[in-house]
Amino acid sequence: MNGYISVKKAAALWDITERQVQRICESGRIPGVLRFGNSWAIPNGTAKPTRTAKSKPGRKKESDSKSESEAYDKGGIWDEK
Repeated sequence: MNGYISVKKAAALWDITERQVQRICESGRIPGVLRFGNSWAIPNGTAKPTRTAKSKPGRKKESDSKSESEAYDKGGIWDEK
């Protein structure tokens, strides 16, 4: 199909796996992408989408880890006042 590339070619161009390209297509982060059954057609010349910064559940923020280390240095919950 003229004007479009395959998932395999996009993966090679963007230096990521084919599955990652499929997930990007599924999430709607590539404008103009087309789906034909189980295959994706990606517009030729499309740049690799940038990652959106999301915090993952269970990940500690840096500020949380500081308070934990401060508590550890002070003896934690067992520190007598």
